[in-house]
Amino acid sequence: MPYPPGADVPPTREVPGFAPVRVRGGRHGPGRLVRHRGRAVAAGLAVTAAALLAAAPEDADRARGHPHGPTATRAASSAAGGPAARPRRPAAKVTAPVRIADAATVRLLRPGDRVDVIAAEETVTGGEARVVARGARVTKVPPPLEGAGDGGALVVLSVPRSTAARLAGAGATARLAVTLW
Repeated sequence: MPYPPGADVPPTREVPGFAPVRVRGGRHGPGRLVRHRGRAVAAGLAVTAAALLAAAPEDADRARGHPHGPTATRAASSAAGGPAARPRRPAAKVTAPVRIADAATVRLLRPGDRVDVIAAEETVTGGEARVVARGARVTKVPPPLEGAGDGGALVVLSVPRSTAARLAGAGATARLAVTLW
């Protein structure tokens, strides 16, 4: 004879208390990450730093002085018997007094400003303009001399030695102008 529906289910009882089951040696549990949060953060930062270094262009490494840039690679190859290469040193800065043709433009300048210096050649056919110095830092703007007339105005710039030589040569043959950054 068949049983009525639901008769095969045992009667309900209270569940007895028991200690939780702990599995030892589990490597993938979330509790481990919580316990070693500092290690997880450090590993994440290390992976991020490696990814950023791998994605950076080579010139950026050299500009920051990174030891693994192209200069270090050349030095390592010379140590291994490759062609000798000298590590590049930053160019020494010198101060160069420059006479700018437009005195009103010089009055706009303040020490610490960055400027490009442009030489405008005066020729019968029109003239060429070329950039003689890029990103030169203004160190001093002397006051204008009394009775200087239309001779322009003086400004003192901090530039690499090679740029100072170009500025002196261009100042002798062309009118100089500046553009502010």
